[in-house]
Amino acid sequence: MEILIPNLEHGLMITVFVFVMMLFIDYLNVLTRGRMSELIKGGLFRQYVMTSFLGATPGCLGAFMNVSFYIRALISFGAIVGGMIATSGDEAFVMLAMFPGKALFLFVILFLLGIIFAYITDKIVPLLKIKPCQECHLSIIHLQDECCCLHLREIIEHIKKMSLSRFLLLLLLLGTLYGFIVGVIGPGEWNWEKITFVSLLSLAGFIVVTVPEHYLEEHIWKHIAKEHLWRIFLWSFGALLLVDFSLRFWNLKAFVEAHMFWVLLIAGLVAIIPESGPHLVFVMMFAKGLVPFSVLLASSIVQDGHGMLPLLSYTIKDSLLIKLFNLVIGIGVGLILFSLGY
Repeated sequence: MEILIPNLEHGLMITVFVFVMMLFIDYLNVLTRGRMSELIKGGLFRQYVMTSFLGATPGCLGAFMNVSFYIRALISFGAIVGGMIATSGDEAFVMLAMFPGKALFLFVILFLLGIIFAYITDKIVPLLKIKPCQECHLSIIHLQDECCCLHLREIIEHIKKMSLSRFLLLLLLLGTLYGFIVGVIGPGEWNWEKITFVSLLSLAGFIVVTVPEHYLEEHIWKHIAKEHLWRIFLWSFGALLLVDFSLRFWNLKAFVEAHMFWVLLIAGLVAIIPESGPHLVFVMMFAKGLVPFSVLLASSIVQDGHGMLPLLSYTIKDSLLIKLFNLVIGIGVGLILFSLGY
């Protein structure tokens, strides 16, 4: 119980924070989706910057947008590679919750690497005679523009005729908000961390109350809550428990320090899995000072959360090629930084 309870509380706190941040990103993404589609068109450099920026935004939505642009032949093969390099998936939210300063620094590095290697990849592709996305050109992805406007009359109706999903989401958010305010969850004193959590939870509650029923059901409840929330909690709690247990009952630190080269390679290989979760083990190890920045960066370059899953349904060949490029780049960059002592 001495190990279980603190990690359970920490896992719940991380899960709620991730949910709130995913809610914000999705909300902004829907509001600006049409404009993003127009901004992405243009020269290759604009493609590199936009796909890397979308990839560097926390969560998988930026990666999903990059895939939709690629399928519609709006961006090059190098641009999609760069976007996936910059993508950290849902783990980005966990990193923001655990080490925000270092996480932001990591996102900037991934953004810059995405631009650089997008350019390099497009130069290499003709030499390797790779023909990108031949299967995709007949596919069309419709990016729906939804209006999440605020109307007082509709908000009153939402409250009067509250659906079960809206009630459960509000119960989760308001319950967590109360826990933070009274000090049961998170820091006991009112510091920047507590103020940030309280503010974010308040805004999230406001969004849940005001958004239309369709948006709430399709985006927040079915996609974020039902599809992601339980996975994030299980992976976060499991990774925290595994690392903590290994530190207490097995000399994990000594083992990792003695085999750091292999740990870096394993981190890159594990990151091939198109799933948000496995990467969290290395996030937790970095947070506890067990692995250097080079391991976290290598894993972050290769892994892209669920971002690759939509592309797999259209073209397995291109998906494997993108993963291969990212694996080589991730391991290469990681080994260079590791040899320099980072």
